[in-house]
Formats: sequence, structure tokens, C-alpha cells
Amino acid sequence: MIKIAYLASKKTLPGSPLRRSDAFEHDRMMYALRAPFAELGMEVIDVDWADETQNWAEFDAAIIGTTWDYWDYAEQFLETLASIEQVTPLFNSADLVRWNSHKGYLEDLAKKGARLIPTLWIDEVDDAAFASAFETLGSDDLVFKRQVGASADGQYRLSPSDPRPDMPYPMMVQPFLSRIQEEGEYSFIFIDGDFSHALLKQAKAGDYRIQSSYGGIETKISPSAEDLADAKSVLNTLDAPPLYARVDMLRGEDGRLLLMELELIEPYLYPLEGDQLGPIMAAAIKARLG
Repeated sequence: MIKIAYLASKKTLPGSPLRRSDAFEHDRMMYALRAPFAELGMEVIDVDWADETQNWAEFDAAIIGTTWDYWDYAEQFLETLASIEQVTPLFNSADLVRWNSHKGYLEDLAKKGARLIPTLWIDEVDDAAFASAFETLGSDDLVFKRQVGASADGQYRLSPSDPRPDMPYPMMVQPFLSRIQEEGEYSFIFIDGDFSHALLKQAKAGDYRIQSSYGGIETKISPSAEDLADAKSVLNTLDAPPLYARVDMLRGEDGRLLLMELELIEPYLYPLEGDQLGPIMAAAIKARLG
């Protein structure tokens, strides 16, 4: 039996006292993957990426899954991935993850033609930088996000009159776009470069954060040809298709989709909205392992 490590974390593994409120998404992924992988002679085993006693050479491959604490241990995480990759195939690759772990990758994609929300990069958010951000972006409604982070962790929606919260990390700043509340955020899932499924994520009333931990809901959709082409064009900026990718997008004022995030590290892939995700992932891994 081929053994596949599914990298998780203390905050997502079953039975952990530190388990996150949205760790049920880990359970859904494992349920979606285990049977289809087993049908192709592969066993998927969820393990803590930070477990220093783990012998990664015991696995025939590793998939980065619900490592939903990596942003607090970024260098340790990247070093661990590099070590894993020395002894077994890693998906996605350590180099790709290092590039994708800092949201400055969005600037690289913009240079290749990706359509982005206007973004300001601030290494240290002091009073002067906070005040000037509103003037620079021409908006009184801004969203501050960690340059290394995920799941709206350490994220703030602020106006110029709000007290400046302590933001001890380098931040990226974008104008708040009302479409996130009026319509929602789109996610497109690709496996080995091929489109798998799409969904619309919407925040609960009065919020703008679409993650399930904040009460967000997801609805499976059949995207229009134009929307799918916008998502695919983002993936086409990469040199080669990754094993998995999630393209998160928001509709702009002209009706076209803008890139929010290209998630290549540990994205939740929404198996409930894509009931063939497990078989597609299993076939893709099997093909890559030869």
C-alpha cells in the first residue's frame, strides 16, 4: 500500500485540545480522500507537520493539507517542507509554497497580467503609515491583512476615525469592495491545471468575512464561461500547473472578476461542493507518482 502523508496541524487533527472551530473541514477532506485513494492502492494518513519525531521517509508522498497554524511559524514550516521534499515527493512543492506564503506574490502575478484589487504594502503600520494609507488608496474604508497569514487572522476593516489597532506584522492594505457583501467571493478549484468545481462564498448578515468560522456559507455554482476564463487566466501565469490550486475572486465594478488570492499552500478544497474531488485528486497523485 502506498502511504500518503496529509499534513495537518495541532489545530485541526481530531482529538487535539487546540482544535479550531472550523476543523470539521479537515474531517470533510479526509472523508473525501480516503476511499478514492484506497481504491487506487493508497492510504492517506493525517499527521502534524510540526511533529519532529515523524520519519517522512516512511511516506511515498506528502500533501500539504490543513496546516492551519503555519503563518505563526512560517520559517519553521518552510524548513520542514524542504526537509520533507528531500526524502519524498511533496505537493505542492516547497519552492512554490515559499513563493505563495508571502502575499507579495500578488505583485508577481500582476506583472503577468492578473487583475488585482489596488494594494498598498506596509512593512510597519505606525500612525503615519496608517493615516496615509487612506489617502494613498483614496478610500475611507480599508481592509488591513497580514502579508503572511490566512483565514482572516489578524485582519481589520477600518476607517480613518478608528483607533489604530496593534498590527505587529507587515501588512497589505486594500479598499473594501462592497461586492463582497452584495454578491460574495468566488472560489474556483483546479486539480493538475484542470477545473474541478466552483462555489460562491457569502458572509453572514452584518459581516464581510466569508470563512465558515465567521458564519460564512458556501453554495455550489456553475460558473459562466467568462468567469471561468478569468480564473483560468490566473492559473496560466504559473510556469507549470500545481497539483491543486484554489483561485479566490471578487467581481469588480466592470463586471469582471478580480483576483483576491491564489491559494497554493493549504487551501480547503470544498469537497461537499465538488463530489468528485477525491477521485480526481487520487488519480492526479497516482499519475504523478508513476
